[in-house]
Parts: sequence; structure tokens; C-alpha cells
Amino acid sequence: MRYIIIGAGAVGGSIGGRLFESGHDVVLVARGEHGAALRGHGLTLRTPDATLSLPVPVADGPDALDLRDDDVLVLATKTQDTAAALDTWAPVAQGLPLVCAQNGVANERIALRRFPDVYGMCVWLPSAHVEPGVVVAPCAPLTGMLHLGRYPHGTDATVSRIAADLESSAFLRAPVTDDVMRWKYAKLLTNLGNAIEALIGRDESTHALHQRARAEGAAVLDAAGIAYASQAEQAAKRGDLVTVRPVEGAPRGGGSTWQSLSRATGSAEADHLNGEIVLLGRLHGVPTPVNDTLRLLLNRAARARRAPGSLPAADLVAAVDAAVEAAEGSSGSSRD
Repeated sequence: MRYIIIGAGAVGGSIGGRLFESGHDVVLVARGEHGAALRGHGLTLRTPDATLSLPVPVADGPDALDLRDDDVLVLATKTQDTAAALDTWAPVAQGLPLVCAQNGVANERIALRRFPDVYGMCVWLPSAHVEPGVVVAPCAPLTGMLHLGRYPHGTDATVSRIAADLESSAFLRAPVTDDVMRWKYAKLLTNLGNAIEALIGRDESTHALHQRARAEGAAVLDAAGIAYASQAEQAAKRGDLVTVRPVEGAPRGGGSTWQSLSRATGSAEADHLNGEIVLLGRLHGVPTPVNDTLRLLLNRAARARRAPGSLPAADLVAAVDAAVEAAEGSSGSSRD
């Protein structure tokens, strides 16, 4: 199999780099300064144990490749870029399997409109991409754990082969599961805190706000009848295999949403993380003032290209409290 990594940022670069390092055929798809750096100097993959320079082949899109029957497309863009990316690849890549190595739960459904064989990947792979040509993968002993399964459910020979290739790297684990979306919905609950970290940084208020966002999200999933792996189940599976450690010359920044603000991309995933909870809440009659406030404020910060951590924590807490109070007042009025 040849792995075509569409979106060679933090997650795509880490997966593609580890596959290439272990002898697999890989192409990284990247454009702009990042693509130019990859073509000129290869992928620099920084880990707790080493800094690797990997001459992975690079393409800027499908026109630069002769697609093969044994190709696997690995989509690692942010969700807001999924439809545009798939519209580029779908006309020339029909019949190829597509793996959604992305946060959120909307990508697989978007992909299934265009590709018949879609696979979900629950990405436990903390990594960072803020410098062209460079990806920092700070976890050890494993770079990541990647639950895989066919979408919407089930397994097949293709996903088993993909998992075997990932596991051939000493730094990746890829459990195959017939209910991969249950793991992705669990990851979604964790990712509800991404907006908080991006807006205020790491503050003593972060944990309490994250818990409020997660509790609201869990209430929505329960109301919708959507299954998700418990925190205890996730912790037991992960153990201490994917643990953040220092990487020389690469101070720890933040998660994927923090990185979007850091790179001043002008967009972020809030509509597909916190916004997924808002959508489901509206569909099932569950108020979601915490996540809706986080979604709105994060989108404003992204559009204004504000630096991560630029919102005072007290302002965020006040905005969330006001939204909750308003929602409770509205709910009381409707009962009257």
C-alpha cells in the first residue's frame, strides 16, 4: 500500500513520517511554505528521543501524482477544509479507500457522499505544526494510538492491512474496532476544551471550564442516544503509552485549535467540535450555552487572527456564566 497523506500538518506529518521511517511508501500532500520546505529539506520530525530528517516525497495535489490501485488516502486536514479537499480528490480517486484521521465526527459523513469505502480513525496523537517543514511529536513511548474501523461501523480486510502497516512502526498502535465512532465521540468530548486552551491558554480556570463543556456535551450525547467510550475505558486503553515528554528545542505550545490561532490561519474547528454539540443540542432540545459561547468566541478570535491566550480568563468565565444564566432564564420562561 502507498499512503497519500492529504494535509501533512501535525497529525498527517506524524503519521506519514512514522510510516515512511518504518519503510512504507508515503506521499505527503502540502502546499505553500510548508510544501516548499518539505520539498527542499524533507520532513523534520522532532520527538522526545531524536530529531529525524525524512526525505518523504511531496505533492501539491492529485495532478502531481499517478494514482495506483494500492493507494490509501489519509485525510488529515481540519474539518472546515474537508469538503474542499475531497472535492479535489474525489473526481480522480474513486475506488480508493479513504481514512479520516481527524478530530470531530462530521468528516466521515462528508466523505461517504464522495467515496464508497470510508474509515474512521480516532487520533490520540498530541503533536504540533507551527513551523514550515517541521512537526513536533512529543509523546513516548508511542507517538500515537489510532483506533480504526470502517464507517459507519464494522471492519474489513482493508482496515486490518492499514492497521498492520501502522503497527509495523514501533511508535504507533492501531487497534481495529467495529465501533470506531464510539471512540471518536469520546474524543469529541475531550476536544471541547480546545477552544478554552486557545482562547485563554493554560489557566487555573481551564479545568473547571473544560468540565462544564464536557458535562454539557455528555448530556447532549446521552439525549441523542449516541454511544461513547467512557473516560475510564479510554484511560485503561491508553495507559502510559502516549505520554507527553519534553522535546529539545521545541517548547510545548498547545493543541490543534491553539495552533490554528498561533499560525493565524483565519479559521478554526470550533463549528465542528463545540458546534457539533450545539447542533445535536438543538436537534434534541438540550440547551448548550457553554459550548455555543466557546464556539462563538473562538470563531471571532480566529477571524480576527488574535494570538492564542489573548482573552483574559475572567472575561471568558463571565461570558459563559452570562450565557448559562440567559439559557436558564429562557427555559424558566418557556415553562411558565
